[in-house]
Amino acid sequence: MSGDLHVLLQILVMAAVTALLRFLPFWIFRDGERRSGVITYLGAVLPYAVMGMLVVYCLKNVSLLTAPHGIPEAIALLAVAALHLWRRSTLLSIFGGTAVYMLLVQVVFV
Repeated sequence: MSGDLHVLLQILVMAAVTALLRFLPFWIFRDGERRSGVITYLGAVLPYAVMGMLVVYCLKNVSLLTAPHGIPEAIALLAVAALHLWRRSTLLSIFGGTAVYMLLVQVVFV
């Protein structure tokens, strides 16, 4: 099998699996059917758990003992919290915090 065909097949398989995983919940839980309490509970708590895991993942390599001692991360984290409390917009919080962090590490803490 040629390299190009192999890459094309890999892309097609990944696209099919991604589409299947996206559509599967809609096929399983049709409108009007009752959902179990576990599914309802997971739907309520998983978004917060995922966000918490992302915060831990983003801060796992921050060293408080070496310069800049986690200051850009702390400022960006405060910016995310302030933006979210102000506008209650997840996208604004994420993009604003990312912009603040990138500005700090690219311009201020060089």
